[in-house]
Amino acid sequence: MRRVLRSINTFREGQMRIAMISPLVEATPPALYGGTERVVATLTEELVRRGHDVTLFATADAQTRARLVACEPRGLRLQGRLAELDSRTAAQLRLVFDRAEQFDVIHNHVDFRAFSFAARSPTPVLSTAHGRLDKPAIQARFLPYLGLPHASISRDQQRYLPELNWIGTVCNAIAVEHFHFRPTPGDYLVFLGRINPEKRPDRAIAIAARAGRRLVIAAKVDPEDEDYYHDEIAPLIRRSPHVDFIGEVDETQKDALLGGAYATLFPIDWPEPFGLTMVESMATGTPVVAWRNGSVPEVIDDGVTGFIGSSIDELVAAVDRVRLLDRHACRADVETRFAPPVMAAGYERLYRALTETADETPRRAVPAVSVGG
Repeated sequence: MRRVLRSINTFREGQMRIAMISPLVEATPPALYGGTERVVATLTEELVRRGHDVTLFATADAQTRARLVACEPRGLRLQGRLAELDSRTAAQLRLVFDRAEQFDVIHNHVDFRAFSFAARSPTPVLSTAHGRLDKPAIQARFLPYLGLPHASISRDQQRYLPELNWIGTVCNAIAVEHFHFRPTPGDYLVFLGRINPEKRPDRAIAIAARAGRRLVIAAKVDPEDEDYYHDEIAPLIRRSPHVDFIGEVDETQKDALLGGAYATLFPIDWPEPFGLTMVESMATGTPVVAWRNGSVPEVIDDGVTGFIGSSIDELVAAVDRVRLLDRHACRADVETRFAPPVMAAGYERLYRALTETADETPRRAVPAVSVGG
């Protein structure tokens, strides 16, 4: 009880000691593609700015003002070492939980890999679910640990595993200052992210062709998606004079590409928990035309910051209507709902809820919080 009371008092004085566990797949933030590590970086820097004592467990090339504990020299993906992810994450988690009592809260961003450690931790652990939860094989990894406190990044994400101890929803944020508002639209469409069957670049190509607009595809191709790219997407690109494939882009290139576009296409075919690309596009003023799936209706204000549809016909028609939207409204919505202070404030409330119940059984639910959606 003494440690718990100290944690609560520390929070009320404006500071908590927070351990932040970032994935080792990419740097924090990533140099190129990367979602979770970019969110962790944004949250970490905002918590430091707000006066918290944050220790970031990440790769040595992380860019941070927090105290950094280097767990790998560089992100595993760009080293071609993703096969080592489980073993390297286990070593990372030992570093974190061997010093658990030094922290008031441990924030887990590596999903199920930390659950066995979290179940025995003397310090409260909050796990943010960053990935999909709709597949039985994934759900099976969560089922033995249903009582562990979790935060979702969208309300839609919770419905695939409602029995999990969800204590709140905190939407992801972006470093808004990295994206420059451009009031004048360009003439091309953008598809940004990964070449993957569930991201549906084929739909983006079809929509752009029927809308009569050039499409720029800025996306990485993971090893497991190379066959899909070569067999399905590359032939479509070769047959489509209106499509430019430019590969993976960095943050500066992404800003220019999104900001110079007429609209961003987000034609996903899976329940994506939170599409960061949508927010990044809106931050530049560029509306999003998206397929109704996953978190899309929570991120896009239909008819204000973009359009949502459930067929290619609907999305083709929406592309023409983008000209009626106010790009200033897109930027304003990001600043209001998806800025770092909003995300950090949401997590602060969850941290406080956990410290106030840390002396009780780890299966006890704490009051739920919904932020940013």
